[in-house]
Amino acid sequence: MKFSNKKILVCGMARSGQAAALVLSRIGAKVCANDLKKEIDWEYSPAENGIEVRLGEAPDNFLDEFELIIISPGISVYAPFVEKAKAMCIPVWGEAELAYRLCPCPMVAITGTNGKTTVTTLVGEILKLHNAGTVIAGNIGIPLTSLVNNLSEENIVVAEISSFQLETVSAFKPKINAILNITEDHLDRHHTMENYIAAKSRIFENNGENEISVLNYDNCITKRLNPRGKIVYFSTCEELESLPNSVYLKNGEIFSEGNAILKISETKVMTENALAATAISLAAGVSLDKIAMVLRNFSGVPHRLEFVEKINGVDYYNDSKATNTDASMKALETFDRPVILIGGGYDKNTDFTPWVKMFGAKVKHLILIGQTANQISKICDDINFSSYEKADSLQKAVSRAGELAKSGDTVLFSPACASFDMFKNFEERGDMFKKFIKEGA
Repeated sequence: MKFSNKKILVCGMARSGQAAALVLSRIGAKVCANDLKKEIDWEYSPAENGIEVRLGEAPDNFLDEFELIIISPGISVYAPFVEKAKAMCIPVWGEAELAYRLCPCPMVAITGTNGKTTVTTLVGEILKLHNAGTVIAGNIGIPLTSLVNNLSEENIVVAEISSFQLETVSAFKPKINAILNITEDHLDRHHTMENYIAAKSRIFENNGENEISVLNYDNCITKRLNPRGKIVYFSTCEELESLPNSVYLKNGEIFSEGNAILKISETKVMTENALAATAISLAAGVSLDKIAMVLRNFSGVPHRLEFVEKINGVDYYNDSKATNTDASMKALETFDRPVILIGGGYDKNTDFTPWVKMFGAKVKHLILIGQTANQISKICDDINFSSYEKADSLQKAVSRAGELAKSGDTVLFSPACASFDMFKNFEERGDMFKKFIKEGA
């Protein structure tokens, strides 16, 4: 598609929307930036970049002025103006689709319910040893469209892609795509698991014979997916020696094609994430020794099982990025010490029962905060888990956890919920958790 002189409406002026508007303006499109908010914290001057701005109004009444609409990931495809635009045969893309169409180099796209940020970062660091022009972007915090003007055919893009971004893809066709896992999440947005699985599966809907899909063999949903092209599996449970190019765990070591890569005890990365990153990197042509080198030295990403501090023999961990029950359960599984757990937050129509059921063996005490505190406490009562209490704020929860914890315990902030009831995002939530720990030390 040619963008020069094309009339394009960009809706949602958060980071990705601003990046999309700017790159479109710079390649000659006639861009209008829209947001329901009346005030936006701009990263640049729209006027100086030839961008028209319409704030504080829904776009329903002026859709017919535009030939293409770009929506931010935060805007639902079920929004009335989006459905109206589709009925008017106006294409509606997300920022990821736009970035893909402008990207001149190969792309590795990674999605999944959990582990996306860690695996994307890890794969990016591994590929940098293979190709110094590797860049990391996407849902990880750096909009894809903010990079495309500076890329050439020699680069590689490693992108974290969310289900929200995948809802609006059209031509999107990464050279390598990966679905790390699919478990219940975002049902407030997708309504059903079937819709959620369908959104995730769009990452490979345009696969040809030469595209590669990396899938989790242990996840009952991803194992059943059948994308076109080449499939590479990874597994922590099955020794997949008979499946070509697969990556698996055998006697405590990561293997592929009969070759041992490294002992899992040599890396701080969660086993599933380490296997996924290995499988994706091998599919990209990286050597075994380079993969092993990064796995040995990788220290993790902020807000995902991030060690904060040891105070009076108590270890404090920030797992604010655990925005669903499956992520929090995986975090709990890593600890063999008594855990004082701080959880709760924004309600995404989640069933918390499986999460609460594992507390008996793992959680010494639970402190609940946020919108879901009453809902989770009721489940605790139903299954006779009585060692819990509620706190009015995260600060009070941290203070109470410090009072309860004894030497040898772990205080884990792993909410199993999104942050939007109390914080802007999980990053702010995690930063505040760390701040309260240090203030109370």
